[in-house]
Amino acid sequence: MSTHAPQAAQAVTLPTTLDEAVAALAAMPAAVPVAGGTDLMAAVNSGQLRPAALVGLNKISEIRGWQYLDGHALLGAGLTHARMGRPDFAALIPALAAAARAAGPPHIRNAGTLGGNIASAAPTGDALPVLAALEATLIIAGPGGARREIPVSHLLAGVDMLRAGELIGFVRVPLLHAPQVFLKATGRTGPGRAVASVALVLDPARRGVRCAVGAIAPMPLRPLEAEQWVAQLIDWDNNRAIVPEALSAFGEYVAAACIPDAAPGEDGTVPPLPPAVLHLRRTVAALARRALGRALS
Repeated sequence: MSTHAPQAAQAVTLPTTLDEAVAALAAMPAAVPVAGGTDLMAAVNSGQLRPAALVGLNKISEIRGWQYLDGHALLGAGLTHARMGRPDFAALIPALAAAARAAGPPHIRNAGTLGGNIASAAPTGDALPVLAALEATLIIAGPGGARREIPVSHLLAGVDMLRAGELIGFVRVPLLHAPQVFLKATGRTGPGRAVASVALVLDPARRGVRCAVGAIAPMPLRPLEAEQWVAQLIDWDNNRAIVPEALSAFGEYVAAACIPDAAPGEDGTVPPLPPAVLHLRRTVAALARRALGRALS
């Protein structure tokens, strides 16, 4: 903690297994789990959070790596951004590696974890649109050794929340063995913080395109109609060829779906969007266009 932190935690527990961590949380309902602490310590230092106790997760080796399982990668929630940014991981899930490398300065990448990015659910979390586009699922550890699996999109949308004493243990990601792209635009809101981001993955087996837009809403947005429309225009049997005009049209389609026009007024006219919103829409369109172009090339 920094010198201006409001108050140190009363107790710190350092379990060595996931079940021990769950048991510690169950025994101390007011305790807060912490891994990298990049979001937690910012909240503590700003006075937004005063945890009565901490359950440290850094000594749990089982969640700090990954393994292959039935055509999927099972990623430990304790994987750091720095680890996911390395070449061996990039060969496995390129878009997630690109997002990890873009997750801020080195000290943030060295400390911040995949599970923390998901649990904090900050709209600007770089991993979130990638996980949404990949349709990843979470394996949640609960009391008594219980495990349950939920789509990551359900947690981010608030459809299914973590229950008392539960922790994100692993993230199950399908291995598509196909091009994936993550792009983001940054502004003056902080070092490396996105004002808009786009994750795009191809699924040649299903002849599909998956796209998720991050940072512009409380959760990543999936423009499903735009995905289905552009997938029909791709020549999957001829090097995934597509006419250049379709790239621009796809970008506009995605942007309009995620940032729609204002509702008509009482007289039926549609008021123009504010300049800042129009600029954001153009940014999303450019990111989506470039992401699809890079994936198809």
